[in-house]
Order: sequence, then C-alpha cells, then structure tokens
Amino acid sequence: MTIDPAATVAPPLPSLDDPSYRAGVLEMLGLLGCGHYLAFERLVSESALSPSLGKRLSIARVADDELVAYDKLAARLSALGADPTEMMGRFLAPLERYHQMTTPGDWLESVVKSYVGDAIASDFYMALTPALDPETADLVREVCAESEHRTAMVAEIHAAIAADPRVAGRLALWGRRLLGEALSRIQTLAAASDELARILLEGGPGLTIDLVDLIDGLTTAHAARMTALGLAA
Repeated sequence: MTIDPAATVAPPLPSLDDPSYRAGVLEMLGLLGCGHYLAFERLVSESALSPSLGKRLSIARVADDELVAYDKLAARLSALGADPTEMMGRFLAPLERYHQMTTPGDWLESVVKSYVGDAIASDFYMALTPALDPETADLVREVCAESEHRTAMVAEIHAAIAADPRVAGRLALWGRRLLGEALSRIQTLAAASDELARILLEGGPGLTIDLVDLIDGLTTAHAARMTALGLAA
C-alpha cells in the first residue's frame, strides 16, 4: 500500500500574524469576556434569591470565579493591543437580552441557570479550540473549565427534588428554555460577526467547525448536565 505523504502532514495551525484570524480572536475573546462579566454581575444580583446566607456565599464563590476569568481575558486582550472594555462592550446589548429573556423566578431556577445555562456558552467556546492557535486555545480552556464551586450546585438541586419531587418538572422545562435561548443567541452572534464567523468557517485547512455538529454537541452536553441534576432533558 502506498501512503500519500501529504495525507500524513498535520494541517497548519492558525496564526495571530494573520490579520483576519487575529481580528476573529479579538472578537471571540471580547464576546467571551463580556459573557463572564455579565455572569458575575447576574450572580451577585441573583444571590438575593438564596434562602440562606450560606447559599448566598456559595453563589458569591461562583461569581468570583467569573470575575477571575474576566480579568484573564481582559489581560489577554490588552496584551494583543486591544481595549478590553471597548471590545467586550460590543457584545453587551445582545448578551443582556439573553439574560433578560432568562431571568430566574426563584433560587432553584437561578441555580439551574448557573450550572446548565452558563455551561452552554462554555461548551461553545471549548468546541472552537481546535480552530484556534495553541495559546488562545489554552486560555479558552482555562477560563471555561468547570469550577468546583459550580459543580457543588448539583447537590442543591438533588436536595430540592428529594424534598419536593414536583419541582423536577418545572426545572426541566426551565432547562429546555435555557438551551433554546442560548442556542438562538449563539447563532445570532456568530452570524452577526464576520470575524467570529471566520474562526468557525475558515479556521484553516482541516480546522473548520461543522455548525450542525457543533449544535448537536452542545445539545448532547446539555442533556448530560440535566441528567446529572436529576432532570429530564
């Protein structure tokens, strides 16, 4: 059997020296940073829904993780010569609309949104890492990694369902709504940004992202998290 040498050569990685790719990275980091900041802001606000000081503190720890991630992304944007607040501010309005459409009505809905809803966005960025340069990909993985503080929220939902099994149906519907709104917002933002679209569609030979597979992957990951919470997807 003859092996084509070209078939064994790894595709070239994208480079920040490419102006088009660099612009896409700046857009993506701006979007990601704005998302982390708004998550921090939202969690601080929603902590008032918590039924006890201890639960408020658990939300505060998750909020602190979001602010740490924001700071890392802002530092990277600055290092690349961009103004973090300007770059992130471009996405403030559309991301705020998502949060307005998914305002939790109580503590349990807030917990589900933090564990499930925010994870949808993280999964989206993690799915982009094969189309990114190594340094950017490592940063995305770092700021999107699931923290132990967020994982601890699973026990809150399990305890609530054990105390009153009827809440499971309501929270399952809420989880489906979060998925629908998040996927709609992701597709809208990707379509509206030429630079981000280039990362999705022109990441380099062999590095492009299949949008259908991406959405299927996000949906599958969402279902796994819902199952972990004891909720029907």
